[in-house]
Amino acid sequence: MDAKLTLSLDNDAINQAKLFAEKNNISLSRLTEFLYRKLSDNAYPNLEDLPISDWVMMAAEGQAEYKTKPKSSKKLRSEYFDSKKSK
Repeated sequence: MDAKLTLSLDNDAINQAKLFAEKNNISLSRLTEFLYRKLSDNAYPNLEDLPISDWVMMAAEGQAEYKTKPKSSKKLRSEYFDSKKSK
């Protein structure tokens, strides 16, 4: 069953992805689904280990920048103490 997802992306990245999808005879939705499946198969422990193909680097037009939400001090403190417990 398909579900809808709303994303906010750089317009140039969207246009490049649309061109790539069109050239490969796949919808942008299915391309995105394919990429998410690859990301979520737990083969990569973090973003830096993720293999990024040439077309993604070209679409990004330079160094990729990953925007993440900052963690609260409560969350950071909890993670710190949890890491000490496991040692």
